[in-house]
Amino acid sequence: MYRTALALALAAAAIAPLHAADAPGAQAMAQQELPQVIAWRRDIHQHPELSNREVRTSALVAQELKKLGLEVHTGIARTGVVGLLKGDLPGPRLAIRADMDALPVTEEVNLPFASKAKGEYRGKTVGVMHACGHDAHTAMLLGMAQALSGMKHRLHGSVLFVFQPAEEGAPDGEEGGASLMLKDGLLRDFKPDAMFGMHVVSALNVGTVSVRPGPTMAGSDWFRMVVHGRQTHGAMPWNGVDPIVTAAEIIGTAQTIVSRKLDIGKLPAVLSFGIVEGGSRYNIVPDRVELQGTLRTFDAGMRQQAIDNLRGIAEHVAAANGATVETQIPLGDSNPVLVNDHALAARVRDSLRKAIGGEHVIEAPPSMASEDFAYFARKLPSVYFFVGATPRGQDASKAPANHSPKFFLDEDALQIGMASMLQASLDYLDAPAS
Repeated sequence: MYRTALALALAAAAIAPLHAADAPGAQAMAQQELPQVIAWRRDIHQHPELSNREVRTSALVAQELKKLGLEVHTGIARTGVVGLLKGDLPGPRLAIRADMDALPVTEEVNLPFASKAKGEYRGKTVGVMHACGHDAHTAMLLGMAQALSGMKHRLHGSVLFVFQPAEEGAPDGEEGGASLMLKDGLLRDFKPDAMFGMHVVSALNVGTVSVRPGPTMAGSDWFRMVVHGRQTHGAMPWNGVDPIVTAAEIIGTAQTIVSRKLDIGKLPAVLSFGIVEGGSRYNIVPDRVELQGTLRTFDAGMRQQAIDNLRGIAEHVAAANGATVETQIPLGDSNPVLVNDHALAARVRDSLRKAIGGEHVIEAPPSMASEDFAYFARKLPSVYFFVGATPRGQDASKAPANHSPKFFLDEDALQIGMASMLQASLDYLDAPAS
């Protein structure tokens, strides 16, 4: 009787599916995938592509996902790719997102795989570089897809791997990014219960990960103004209307919006001009000057107050100088505030501590940078966290920032990022149904 019972127990154990918790640890899984992830990252880094032009990158992603036997869909939001992995055991539905696009930045980092790529941006030939780390995001998500597909038979639930184009913003006159993925039906057939994302940042050292509940990254608005004057000889400015002087006054006065109009004791805000274009010759007062910039806010009321003030300043300063101004405030899609779900952020924080040690997980401060992951976070419970990219022992506060031509990612960050996301994902998928 004892022998029969023992034999039946052993047989049952042999055929029972393993729980995901019985899989190798997240650090070991990440370490196993690391060589291939580094190779992918270097390849993508050497061949960067601008927003809505990620043709080579998306082809690589689709090819690798198909090798894993995932259900793959391409052409979402132009060049977006998604891969669906269905575990053999019942469980939640999770989406994990990475962005794929690069920036119009000429690389100044001396690497054997440095970018020499060129592209066209706003009608000009520019250098192209993964100056924000999206090459790392793409490579890490491919590594996670490979790791999780390798344990499909003991995986609870399903995972949608989302490779998004145009996070940095679509070119003029085009749509793109997270908002277009949603418009194209990303969540139509597979509605996740939650979504995760992460970003490598030079402001943290490798080994450190940060996360916060609630408002995490600012909403962003893009604005454009065209100041119209009357062209004349630079030696006789009284015969014309100077749009350069007018534009300069608009820029200067606009700085009082944040410093004097908004209650930044309540929440922070930033208004910056990034483009000032006008004129063709040193001794000609031109007939127009174009201005473009960005507004970053965390509060809808403060945002509207800043927009109204900016438009009013532009119109009144122009009128006072005898000029006119066209305003597009905002111009195109605005990124919402990225808000991490409070309860889910607490769960993810616990997973991050388990993956890399509690002393290496800190609370992220609110960031004035924006992220169109916020569109996903408005649709379903989501968490977005940050992974240190600056080498250990180096002062991260002095490291070249994301978007700099000198932005440098220590590849040790790839293992930390993968281990963190794998742990958060497995813990979420493994949790008992509520």
